[in-house]
Amino acid sequence: HLSDQQKISESPLSRFRGVYLPPALHPLNKTLVKGGKWKDVDSAQEKRRSFLHDFCKKYNSRKKLRTHLVHLVSRIYVEDRHKVLYCEVPKAGCSNWKRVLMVLNGLAASAHNISHDDVHYGKHLRKLDSYDLKGIYTRLNTYTKTIFVRDPMERLVSAFRDKFEHPNSYYHPVFGRAIIKKYRHNANEEALKTGSGVKFKEFIQYLLDSHRPVGMDIHWEQVSKLCYPCLINYDFIGKFETLEEDANYFLQLVGAPAELKFPKFKDRHSSDERTSAEVVRQYLKELSKEERQLTYDFYYLDYLMFNYTSP
Repeated sequence: HLSDQQKISESPLSRFRGVYLPPALHPLNKTLVKGGKWKDVDSAQEKRRSFLHDFCKKYNSRKKLRTHLVHLVSRIYVEDRHKVLYCEVPKAGCSNWKRVLMVLNGLAASAHNISHDDVHYGKHLRKLDSYDLKGIYTRLNTYTKTIFVRDPMERLVSAFRDKFEHPNSYYHPVFGRAIIKKYRHNANEEALKTGSGVKFKEFIQYLLDSHRPVGMDIHWEQVSKLCYPCLINYDFIGKFETLEEDANYFLQLVGAPAELKFPKFKDRHSSDERTSAEVVRQYLKELSKEERQLTYDFYYLDYLMFNYTSP
């Protein structure tokens, strides 16, 4: 008769409790790719994959990650028809990715007429943590796993602009009020009441504060903590900077219908200019040298894993 402790240690979950190295890189199955125009995208892809794999080998041997499997996969969307797992990184094309997954899954005819609210609040797509352990394992081991990432400072500024520079019935009262209350000396009553008008510098003070007045949020959480790229062996690493060609190549890899192309449109505030390196520079000017360094340090792993150059 096994003691409870032994039972626990022999459960599949125990493999996730300590550290485990990502398995060897599986070659991507390219049998469905048509035409020769994908050569450059493919070689960029292979470089990213081996770069991340080598990084994780070095990094993992020094660090123990004790995380529950169900938590590891809580940001991963499942598309069963084409056997796709997509880990959501907000502000890196995720709304359009969810539209594409809905089309792949037969929930919509085209990615172009799905509204923002339907994408984010309609419960159409399942997440991996909604399956039982066996279902999670089977999919992790057999589906094509993808992640799309973005330069960390660009992603951060994009999140700030989206959530704090536009009316928002959640981020202003929940985050805005707490941020203004703690970091703005002499805040007026109106600002304290509505939480609107948070300045970038105040937002960064909140981000870097080990005693944050309100928790983290997926829009500015590190990719290393959203998707655990050293524990989950992603088959495909897309970048926001080359979003369309990466996404369309990925769709070929998984055998998507030929007419399905990744949508080009900007999901929200479409009249705003996109957050570019130049836009980021303007925002970073508001910070002290030390704050800039600490912000970089905060996203240090994301810079390293995905080979982004430090600002």
